[in-house]
Amino acid sequence: MTLFLFAVIFRVINIQYVQGEKYKKLSTELTIRQDTIRANKGNVYAADGNLLATSMSKFTIRMDVVAVDGNVFEKNLVGLSKELSKMFGKPVSHYQNKLRTAKKRKNRYLLIARNVGYSDYLKVREFPIFNLGVYGGGFIAEHKTVRAHPIGKIAERTIGYDDFRGEAGIEGAFADFMQGENGLRWKQKFAKNQWKPISDVNEKEPIDGHDIITTIDVNIQDITHHALLSQLEYYEADHGCAVVMETATGEIRAISNLGKSSNGKYFEKRNYAVWESHEPGSTFKLASLMAALDDKVIDTSTVIDTEKGIFYVNNRKVEDSHRGGYGKISAARVFEVSSNVGIVKIIKEHYDDDPQKFYDKIEKYGFTKPIGFQIKGEGVPYVPNPKDKNWSKISLEWMSWGYGISVTPMQILTFYNAVANNGIMVKPRFVKELRRHDKTEKIFETEVINPKIASDETLRKLRKVMENVVVRGTAANIYSPNFSMAGKTGTAKKYMPRIKNDKGEWEGGYYSTKNYVASFVGFFPADEPKYSCIVVVHNPNKDTGYYGNSVAAPIFKEIAQKIYTTTPIDNQTVEDKVEFASIDTQYKAYNKAIVKEYTNVPDVEGMSGMDAISLLENIGLKVKFSGVGKVNYQSIKKGEKLVKGTTIILKLS
Repeated sequence: MTLFLFAVIFRVINIQYVQGEKYKKLSTELTIRQDTIRANKGNVYAADGNLLATSMSKFTIRMDVVAVDGNVFEKNLVGLSKELSKMFGKPVSHYQNKLRTAKKRKNRYLLIARNVGYSDYLKVREFPIFNLGVYGGGFIAEHKTVRAHPIGKIAERTIGYDDFRGEAGIEGAFADFMQGENGLRWKQKFAKNQWKPISDVNEKEPIDGHDIITTIDVNIQDITHHALLSQLEYYEADHGCAVVMETATGEIRAISNLGKSSNGKYFEKRNYAVWESHEPGSTFKLASLMAALDDKVIDTSTVIDTEKGIFYVNNRKVEDSHRGGYGKISAARVFEVSSNVGIVKIIKEHYDDDPQKFYDKIEKYGFTKPIGFQIKGEGVPYVPNPKDKNWSKISLEWMSWGYGISVTPMQILTFYNAVANNGIMVKPRFVKELRRHDKTEKIFETEVINPKIASDETLRKLRKVMENVVVRGTAANIYSPNFSMAGKTGTAKKYMPRIKNDKGEWEGGYYSTKNYVASFVGFFPADEPKYSCIVVVHNPNKDTGYYGNSVAAPIFKEIAQKIYTTTPIDNQTVEDKVEFASIDTQYKAYNKAIVKEYTNVPDVEGMSGMDAISLLENIGLKVKFSGVGKVNYQSIKKGEKLVKGTTIILKLS
């Protein structure tokens, strides 16, 4: 016994002092851990404050059926099944059978529902049995955070994502800014794998990610999306894009990219406007005409003989869509009617001896290299250089009418926007600023790519002929006396590359007579441009129509028309002044009655924005608002005393 006592004392001393640090460290590792406190990922907002993307909590609900006492289970099974049926839509019998089967099989991880929102999660955990908690009710809730787009699929590809699919759009480009910095906190284990914080103070506080304020205008985005969608559906096109850019700043107000799925529905498949580089066709003729005018080798009045609409260049035929040709017409008219023969003759006559001079102009216009966007995935343009080995005897002439080159819709739009912007070429911009906790940390200013792409005289002439395209040219079908537009149609045959088919045979290597690219690009209003816009539609059903004026131009018109009627444009005025004494008297009486009736601020929540603004302004309040739709918030509550001249803020959704 004495020996045993000495052995125990020796062991205690050895553990306490000799191996003490080892066991303390082991104990700490088993009972204390450092947990990560996830930082909140930043939100993405539209320019007007509408939420475009945010993080939302989702829960997967499971059940440890074994943990539930048998009597409790039998007593509450029907009640739980009824509640689950109300919440998730399946019959009560389905849940009764499912839970009984799980009980017999001793299932400790039974799936109840996935992707349950936070408010529904709070309701579910109060259901019978579940309200007994983890141990008594077997309730298991697995939390995850997902990104949600409150405005749905509109502009989804441009808003983007940063997950297993890669880094796309704005979220992908600004992932580092939006993620923030995770925090750290020490926790201690106290029972059955339950952990609690050791202190009230985190070792490192999490820093939330930046919010992204985009240039997108939700109203214009909605207009653009639905105008493009309806036309794609009508023409059964493969895919298309439409972009609206603010002329002076380069801010992208709307961008829609829609591709057809296997079931015939359209969705944001790829960012075609930024990514897809293709032969533009006749919309490129503006660059050819600009080069010739700026070099003063022609004027808009110069007469060009388009003959009978057919012209050969090194045994390759150039043909006008108008059968029989246009005969002798001015250079301006060549552009207005989009004569292929006319533009090819102009460029061949004045640049055939020095094609490098023409190439240098195209390079100056920004077509030979990518723009360099804030978002990833920009397509690489291709413009043949006379110094290259692949330069051929027809390269110059084919380039002049938009073939043999490859550029993106955003490059074409940037060029046209520069014409509208008095020659100042600005870089298209998707993001305005970065914010954290409503504090601006970085502002993205307008970036000028080229301060002057052509002379004022050239630009003035080009804007006029573009306006005439709509008034009396290829896009006369979209002319409106109510508002002015300027632009250019484009209809390009698609080149079918040479590939091997399933049988191992070579096919392709020619321009298709079935597959076309229809486009229209321009700006509005024509005299003082506020917005520029491009529309590109690939592979419309030829039997329905495939020309740029019938497929793409109506989309442009619908966008322009709706922007005119829903957003204020500085130079939009109405000169007609019509006065009727009886109407004026009635209006004054109505206004007087309104002012007299309201002594307190009315309740406008639930009213349409238009009606609410009209009412509040008529009773003497100044109104500021954000969003579209119905009023869901008013800063001055109903019933408060009316003080004329006070500003009230409305939020619409």
